[in-house]
Amino acid sequence: MIVPERPALHPAIVESTVWHSQADTQAFAGRLARALLALPHPGDALIELHGDLGAGKTTLARHVLQALGVGGRIKSPTYTVLETYQVPIGQSQLSLSHLDFYRFNDPQEWEEAGLRDLFAAPGLKLVEWPERAAGLLPPADLRIFIRSTPRAIQDDAPRQVRLEAWGPTGAALAAAVA
Repeated sequence: MIVPERPALHPAIVESTVWHSQADTQAFAGRLARALLALPHPGDALIELHGDLGAGKTTLARHVLQALGVGGRIKSPTYTVLETYQVPIGQSQLSLSHLDFYRFNDPQEWEEAGLRDLFAAPGLKLVEWPERAAGLLPPADLRIFIRSTPRAIQDDAPRQVRLEAWGPTGAALAAAVA
Protein backbone atom coordinates (compact mmCIF):
# COMPACT_ATOMS: atom_id res chain seq x y z
CA MET A 1 0.00 0.00 0.00
CA ILE A 2 1.35 3.41 -0.97
CA VAL A 3 0.76 6.11 1.57
CA PRO A 4 0.56 9.61 0.05
CA GLU A 5 3.04 12.13 1.36
CA ARG A 6 1.51 14.40 3.97
CA PRO A 7 1.96 18.12 3.47
CA ALA A 8 4.34 19.79 5.86
CA LEU A 9 2.75 21.58 8.78
CA HIS A 10 5.80 23.79 9.23
CA PRO A 11 8.19 25.29 6.71
CA ALA A 12 11.35 23.32 6.01
CA ILE A 13 13.59 26.37 6.18
CA VAL A 14 13.09 29.69 7.90
CA GLU A 15 15.70 32.36 7.26
CA SER A 16 15.81 35.96 8.44
CA THR A 17 17.85 38.85 7.12
CA VAL A 18 17.84 42.62 6.80
CA TRP A 19 18.00 44.54 3.55
CA HIS A 20 19.79 47.76 4.41
CA SER A 21 19.34 49.37 1.00
CA GLN A 22 17.85 49.06 -2.47
CA ALA A 23 21.16 47.48 -3.48
CA ASP A 24 20.58 44.69 -0.93
CA THR A 25 17.07 44.12 -2.30
CA GLN A 26 18.40 44.02 -5.85
CA ALA A 27 21.21 41.62 -4.89
CA PHE A 28 18.70 39.31 -3.17
CA ALA A 29 16.48 39.42 -6.27
CA GLY A 30 19.44 38.49 -8.47
CA ARG A 31 20.26 35.48 -6.29
CA LEU A 32 16.59 34.45 -6.31
CA ALA A 33 16.41 34.75 -10.11
CA ARG A 34 19.54 32.59 -10.54
CA ALA A 35 18.08 30.01 -8.14
CA LEU A 36 14.78 29.99 -10.07
CA LEU A 37 16.61 29.33 -13.33
CA ALA A 38 18.60 26.51 -11.70
CA LEU A 39 15.44 24.58 -10.69
CA PRO A 40 14.76 21.24 -12.43
CA HIS A 41 11.84 23.02 -14.14
CA PRO A 42 13.38 26.51 -14.51
CA GLY A 43 11.29 29.27 -13.02
CA ASP A 44 8.39 27.03 -12.04
CA ALA A 45 7.50 28.29 -8.56
CA LEU A 46 4.86 30.08 -6.53
CA ILE A 47 6.33 32.84 -4.37
CA GLU A 48 4.13 34.76 -1.96
CA LEU A 49 5.15 38.29 -0.99
CA HIS A 50 3.79 39.42 2.38
CA GLY A 51 4.06 42.83 4.02
CA ASP A 52 2.26 46.07 4.77
CA LEU A 53 1.73 48.83 2.23
CA GLY A 54 5.09 50.28 1.29
CA ALA A 55 7.09 47.37 2.68
CA GLY A 56 8.79 46.71 -0.67
CA LYS A 57 6.86 43.81 -2.21
CA THR A 58 6.45 45.42 -5.63
CA THR A 59 10.05 46.65 -5.62
CA LEU A 60 11.28 43.12 -4.93
CA ALA A 61 9.03 41.69 -7.66
CA ARG A 62 10.35 44.25 -10.17
CA HIS A 63 13.95 43.40 -9.30
CA VAL A 64 13.27 39.65 -9.67
CA LEU A 65 11.54 40.16 -13.04
CA GLN A 66 14.39 42.37 -14.28
CA ALA A 67 16.96 39.80 -13.12
CA LEU A 68 15.06 37.14 -15.07
CA GLY A 69 15.36 39.22 -18.24
CA VAL A 70 12.17 41.29 -18.40
CA GLY A 71 13.06 44.54 -20.14
CA GLY A 72 11.29 47.84 -20.26
CA ARG A 73 8.84 49.22 -17.76
CA ILE A 74 7.48 46.75 -15.21
CA LYS A 75 4.05 47.92 -14.10
CA SER A 76 2.51 47.25 -10.72
CA PRO A 77 -0.51 44.93 -11.00
CA THR A 78 -2.34 46.74 -8.18
CA TYR A 79 -5.15 47.87 -10.49
CA THR A 80 -4.96 45.16 -13.16
CA VAL A 81 -4.49 42.24 -10.70
CA LEU A 82 -2.14 40.50 -13.18
CA GLU A 83 0.82 41.45 -15.35
CA THR A 84 2.40 38.69 -17.46
CA TYR A 85 5.75 38.44 -19.19
CA GLN A 86 7.58 35.92 -21.34
CA VAL A 87 11.36 35.56 -21.34
CA PRO A 88 13.45 33.20 -23.47
CA ILE A 89 15.05 30.29 -21.63
CA GLY A 90 17.11 28.23 -24.05
CA GLN A 91 14.77 27.06 -26.81
CA SER A 92 11.58 27.83 -24.89
CA GLN A 93 9.79 30.68 -23.15
CA LEU A 94 9.38 31.12 -19.41
CA SER A 95 6.02 32.49 -18.29
CA LEU A 96 6.24 35.03 -15.49
CA SER A 97 3.14 36.28 -13.68
CA HIS A 98 3.09 39.13 -11.18
CA LEU A 99 -0.18 39.29 -9.27
CA ASP A 100 -1.51 41.68 -6.66
CA PHE A 101 -4.68 40.81 -4.73
CA TYR A 102 -4.74 43.99 -2.63
CA ARG A 103 -8.05 45.11 -4.13
CA PHE A 104 -9.79 41.78 -3.47
CA ASN A 105 -12.48 42.16 -0.82
CA ASP A 106 -13.37 38.48 -0.76
CA PRO A 107 -11.21 35.42 -1.53
CA GLN A 108 -13.89 34.31 -4.00
CA GLU A 109 -12.77 37.15 -6.29
CA TRP A 110 -9.73 34.99 -7.12
CA GLU A 111 -12.06 32.34 -8.50
CA GLU A 112 -14.16 34.93 -10.33
CA ALA A 113 -11.03 36.40 -11.93
CA GLY A 114 -10.42 33.03 -13.62
CA LEU A 115 -6.97 32.51 -12.17
CA ARG A 116 -7.22 28.77 -11.51
CA ASP A 117 -5.78 27.87 -14.95
CA LEU A 118 -2.91 30.32 -14.54
CA PHE A 119 -1.88 28.74 -11.24
CA ALA A 120 -2.14 25.23 -12.72
CA ALA A 121 0.22 26.13 -15.59
CA PRO A 122 4.01 26.08 -15.36
CA GLY A 123 5.90 29.30 -14.76
CA LEU A 124 6.72 31.76 -12.02
CA LYS A 125 3.94 33.33 -9.99
CA LEU A 126 4.92 36.27 -7.76
CA VAL A 127 1.89 37.06 -5.59
CA GLU A 128 1.43 40.18 -3.50
CA TRP A 129 -1.29 40.13 -0.81
CA PRO A 130 -1.91 36.35 -1.11
CA GLU A 131 -3.94 36.40 2.12
CA ARG A 132 -6.70 38.16 0.14
CA ALA A 133 -7.22 34.86 -1.75
CA ALA A 134 -6.93 32.72 1.39
CA GLY A 135 -7.77 29.08 0.94
CA LEU A 136 -7.90 29.23 -2.86
CA LEU A 137 -4.25 29.52 -3.86
CA PRO A 138 -2.16 26.40 -4.28
CA PRO A 139 0.53 25.94 -1.61
CA ALA A 140 3.42 28.39 -1.96
CA ASP A 141 6.96 27.17 -2.52
CA LEU A 142 8.45 30.22 -0.84
CA ARG A 143 6.90 32.88 1.36
CA ILE A 144 8.77 36.15 1.76
CA PHE A 145 7.71 38.41 4.62
CA ILE A 146 8.98 41.99 4.38
CA ARG A 147 8.63 44.30 7.35
CA SER A 148 9.37 47.99 7.21
CA THR A 149 11.52 49.58 9.84
CA PRO A 150 10.44 52.92 11.34
CA ARG A 151 12.40 54.85 8.67
CA ALA A 152 10.85 52.85 5.81
CA ILE A 153 9.00 55.83 4.41
CA GLN A 154 12.29 56.40 2.63
CA ASP A 155 12.95 54.08 -0.33
CA ASP A 156 16.38 53.13 0.94
CA ALA A 157 15.39 52.40 4.56
CA PRO A 158 16.17 48.95 5.99
CA ARG A 159 13.64 46.12 5.69
CA GLN A 160 13.47 43.02 7.90
CA VAL A 161 12.92 39.93 5.80
CA ARG A 162 11.87 36.40 6.73
CA LEU A 163 11.77 33.48 4.30
CA GLU A 164 9.66 30.38 4.75
CA ALA A 165 10.42 27.49 2.42
CA TRP A 166 7.74 24.89 1.75
CA GLY A 167 8.67 21.70 -0.07
CA PRO A 168 11.77 20.91 -2.13
CA THR A 169 11.42 23.85 -4.54
CA GLY A 170 11.11 26.35 -1.70
CA ALA A 171 14.01 24.73 0.15
CA ALA A 172 16.23 25.00 -2.94
CA LEU A 173 15.31 28.66 -3.39
CA ALA A 174 15.79 29.58 0.27
CA ALA A 175 19.13 27.79 0.45
CA ALA A 176 20.35 29.62 -2.66
CA VAL A 177 19.47 33.11 -1.41
CA ALA A 178 20.51 32.70 2.23
